[in-house]
Amino acid sequence: MEYNQILEEIQLELTSYKGLGKLPDYIPELAQVDSDKFGCSIVTVEHKKHQIGDVLQKFSIQSISKVFTLAMALSFEGKDLWQRVGVEPSGSAFNSIVQLEYEKGIPRNPFINAGALVIADVLLSRINNPKAKLLEFINMLAGGSHIDINIDVYVSEKNTSAMNTSLAHMLKAYGNINNDINAVLDFYFFQCAIEMSCEELSFALLPFADHTTCFNYAGISLSASRVKRINAIMLTCGFYDESGEFSFKVGLPGKSGVGGGIVAVHPNKYSVAAWSPLLNEKGNSVMGMKALELLTTKTGLSVF
Repeated sequence: MEYNQILEEIQLELTSYKGLGKLPDYIPELAQVDSDKFGCSIVTVEHKKHQIGDVLQKFSIQSISKVFTLAMALSFEGKDLWQRVGVEPSGSAFNSIVQLEYEKGIPRNPFINAGALVIADVLLSRINNPKAKLLEFINMLAGGSHIDINIDVYVSEKNTSAMNTSLAHMLKAYGNINNDINAVLDFYFFQCAIEMSCEELSFALLPFADHTTCFNYAGISLSASRVKRINAIMLTCGFYDESGEFSFKVGLPGKSGVGGGIVAVHPNKYSVAAWSPLLNEKGNSVMGMKALELLTTKTGLSVF
């Protein structure tokens, strides 16, 4: 597959999408990012990389971090995890408190904010220093890169946390948070503030694509079956109430973040990360979404 040529064609076709969308100003630090940035990195299961654009610039991965924390929690809890969080698409905004109340404190899936808070609570119960363990895990997935948080984004998240705090209190009221609420929220803000580049993300997601090999990184061990289940949740829930649209147009398991990043995997073929900061009304990168749609269109391959 001529991925380099395909990426060049994609970048050319994306020219007409420049300037479309808006920066996420509800997290002030993210509103300061250069909106003209774009990068895309593909890594095949043979570990060959194909890249274009700003693939080495780090950005806030935000909700993409939920893939990594879900993998950690599933490694520790196994099937018992699904007693506390579901696997169904939400069909609602990622921070909907109405849906959480309707579901009586059991979040629809691990990728909406309420679900990610439950996952954070699991990790706080299971690990003495979950922040250090999360960074160790991600660094190992990415091949030993130096990955850390952006402290300014972390502070900005904490200072604009009213809705997430409300979700945490409702989860606590329904008995689905065991640890101190402030500790759970702090870990959640920490994971969202992790910074990575497209290149680092594409390597970090590769084990989720190549699930025929043993998944064991920093003591986080998953069977091929559990990796495939994480892929299934990415396919159905990875883009909140735009997940159906992504599946329809792109046809790959993936996950977005309001930092403008999008990751996806083509099982047994490649992982891909795209980044462009301007978001559509659903909170997903305009150019990132289009780039991956063009990728599967031009290759003629998806999971379907």
